[in-house]
Amino acid sequence: MIQKVINPGRTPFTARIGRWSANHPWLAITAWLCFVVASVVGGSLVGTVKATTQDSLHGELARADRIEQAGAFPDAPAAESVLITARAGDLDLQRAQAVAIDLSARMRVLPEVAKVADPVTSPDRGAVLVEVEMTGSANDADARVGPLLEATTQVQQRYPDLWVEQVGSASLGKALTETLAADFVRAELISVPVALVILLFSFGALIAAGVPVVLALSAVAGAMGLAQFASHLFPAGEMVSSIILLIGMAVGVDYSLFYLRREREERARGRDHRSAVEIAAATSGHAVLVSGVAVMVAMASLFLVGDNTFSSMATGSILVVGVAVVGSLTVLPAILVTLGRWVDRLRVPFLGRRIHRAEQSRFWAAVLRPALRAPLVTLVISVGALVIVAIPALDMNLKKPTSTDLPRSIPILRTVDRLAQAFPSNDLGTSHVVAVRTNAADGPAVERELAELSSRLKGDSRFAQDRPPTVRRSADGTVFLATVHVAGTSDSHVATQSLRRLRGELLPQTIGTVPETQWAVAGRTASDADFRDRMAAALAPVVGFVLATTFLIMLFTFRSVVVALTSILLNTISVAASYGLLVLVFQHTWAEDVLGFTSNGAVVSWLPLMLFVILFGLSMDYHVFVVSRIREAVQRGVPTRQAIEQGIVSSASTVSSAAIIMVAVFCVFATLSIVEFKQLGVGLAAAILIDATIIRAVVLPSLMRLLGEANWWAPRFLTRRRGIAVTPRDGNADTQVIMAVVDR
Repeated sequence: MIQKVINPGRTPFTARIGRWSANHPWLAITAWLCFVVASVVGGSLVGTVKATTQDSLHGELARADRIEQAGAFPDAPAAESVLITARAGDLDLQRAQAVAIDLSARMRVLPEVAKVADPVTSPDRGAVLVEVEMTGSANDADARVGPLLEATTQVQQRYPDLWVEQVGSASLGKALTETLAADFVRAELISVPVALVILLFSFGALIAAGVPVVLALSAVAGAMGLAQFASHLFPAGEMVSSIILLIGMAVGVDYSLFYLRREREERARGRDHRSAVEIAAATSGHAVLVSGVAVMVAMASLFLVGDNTFSSMATGSILVVGVAVVGSLTVLPAILVTLGRWVDRLRVPFLGRRIHRAEQSRFWAAVLRPALRAPLVTLVISVGALVIVAIPALDMNLKKPTSTDLPRSIPILRTVDRLAQAFPSNDLGTSHVVAVRTNAADGPAVERELAELSSRLKGDSRFAQDRPPTVRRSADGTVFLATVHVAGTSDSHVATQSLRRLRGELLPQTIGTVPETQWAVAGRTASDADFRDRMAAALAPVVGFVLATTFLIMLFTFRSVVVALTSILLNTISVAASYGLLVLVFQHTWAEDVLGFTSNGAVVSWLPLMLFVILFGLSMDYHVFVVSRIREAVQRGVPTRQAIEQGIVSSASTVSSAAIIMVAVFCVFATLSIVEFKQLGVGLAAAILIDATIIRAVVLPSLMRLLGEANWWAPRFLTRRRGIAVTPRDGNADTQVIMAVVDR
């Protein structure tokens, strides 16, 4: 059926871009290459501004930092600890002391060492500790700690019957940086071949499979260069590069896949190559643009958190998605026109026959049948199952990871455990820092109250009893920093209780009695507790922003209030189910051996908010693509029930391939060492898998089947048609109709 085209001659924005690129392919390709190279080279020249601790301070932590800065204290030097223990049985203290003397002599001659303390024996006489203070700033100590580690290794080799192990903020930072770098390289080496293999099965030809991978990699490279520029505005957090790779490979391949599959379908229907590219630009290109905008707008909500960690991740995500969208709309049609029939060359045996076929999936047609024949029953059963999966999310515990959550396959972390066992107060970061500021006249009163605080801590099992609080005082006597050591790790229930008692009882009763005195408690435990509170406060504005903007994008894309509302509903169900799976996997122990982690009974505190934002954006990929196909059929006069079947079945193979690639890339991150990456990878993979299968093939069609013509209801001002027509070079009327229904 050929429908009348309104206002012929007006073409969609994406079609105009695609046509220009098709008409000037070498210019488009050259411009893209220049952009990527300029981004990479320019980014390396300006460098990356890395986030510091101060960039993420808020509330009481920020107040403690201001108080400390007012005291003009010299920067605390980096401290390293060398632990000497027996490999088996009891420790020979005399031999351990000899080892400590040898080690101290080697350390003192190093230019990186400022001071070596006298050896200390643990309370149970099972370990000897040598503390070493480094020269220079603690900020770059991890880059200068190598000679100290080498000296420790030499002593270990000389005394093989004992454990001689070094740990500290610098050596731990160096080890984790090396682990993260190795993980990052492994993720790249695995994700690219995996994506290529899946694309080979999808396209049946090596060149067609390679185009999306090359485009995605170039988008990632360009975005990383731009992120270096952006870091001067939003300092880069530790995870920015990983987020760019994760999101960039997923959306970059997906966007190209949507485009390529539509171009191939049109050629299989008899279009010439250039016409097929133009139709793909107007249809799939439009879906790419809408879904890309949805992802970027959703990620922009993270700026509302007011935390540099989220701002830097949002910046990286927006950049890589934006670059991927631009590449898909500009250089991709140019590449396809340039390659011509070569895009189908280097065919894979037994898979090459897929090239000339406009596929209709029999499998997805069978999956879809219950939703179309018994929509109410199908909807109730499928949504009920997802709700059951989501229920464990109600018991979600949040926690900011610490060294105790890192895999013990990293050798230095086993040393951390032994150090914490032998010297509880030396567990890295397990202390509260009380910052106090007063006037000069009340300085003696503050000192007396700090002494009173120290006496009140005695006998309290929540605080370490093997070392009293230490106090530093500024030169003018107005600022005091008291370090209160905690019994147990910084993320333990004991540490949290000690923080509450310190803030809510001990300090108000001591320091709080001195007039005109400010105080604040910082430290890792305080940082974790305050971060959870900030996440809770940011949840409502972020969720509200994402829901509102997603609704508006879908409303003006499809000119339907119902489609916009159901989009939000379906995405919410998908996210909730992924939350439930996260809790089942990571708050329990059954998956520890499978994924190689030790459960801490919690989900990373920043992950739920980040997952919600990413998934609401990424879900638009499939939703826009599928619903666009359904509406395309409806606009041609096909009944809604039949249009649902046509739209989903015709797009099923494309959505399946895209989802498999996304899930595969995300699963690669689930194999990395750090628990944050594991949880992010599993959460994203689970949500995308649910979204592309149960949601799009079962819940969506059953819901749309029940709603019928009501799917397309909208206020009158939204239903006015906007004439959009494109007459490709083949002049085919059916082609013109396809273009006309891209946007009303």
